[in-house]
Amino acid sequence: MRLTLTGYLSLDGVSQSPGSPDEDSSDGFTRGGWLMPYLDEDFFQVAGAWFDEADACLFGARTYAGFSSFWPLSDPDDPFAGKMNSLPKYVASQSLRQADWAHTTILSGDVVAQVAELKRQPGRELQIHGSALLAQSLLGAGLIDTIRLMVAPLVVGSGRRLFPEGTARTGLRLISNGTTAAGLTVHTYESAELPDYGTYRTEE
Repeated sequence: MRLTLTGYLSLDGVSQSPGSPDEDSSDGFTRGGWLMPYLDEDFFQVAGAWFDEADACLFGARTYAGFSSFWPLSDPDDPFAGKMNSLPKYVASQSLRQADWAHTTILSGDVVAQVAELKRQPGRELQIHGSALLAQSLLGAGLIDTIRLMVAPLVVGSGRRLFPEGTARTGLRLISNGTTAAGLTVHTYESAELPDYGTYRTEE
């Protein structure tokens, strides 16, 4: 399987608590829910097409706690609920001992090695949703194949960032981009060689 990352960011790179004020208030964050004004039909079409490629999902412990408190619902009109409930799910945690959400496996110990083994299994995509700290470690290990980002046109000003200072140097290649009617920019990148550096020179 390919390992893919789906992230929702502000212009200043914040990824914390896009969905609601109480989604993730860790470290005193009080500005959650900043993505909600931009959820339109275009958003759900793009997000749905991405999610259709999933054969399994991978979460960090904090994201899993939030998802598992919401997604085990049975609304027949919800475009994601049925598949999210039925897919194999993996949660990386050194402290979690029990996971009640159906089809969940806890990964502890050497998570990077276990994710590498999952990638060797047949299938399309093992998708990371949110889970910034987990994504950073797997990016540093060179395991993420595709990064999909929706960037909202606002500056949050504080909060945890998907790519904070100290994130592993990574080369990417843009393979598609677009916009939604509400103003999100949509980018898909694939892993590439590490970037080169140069010096700008003017003609004499």
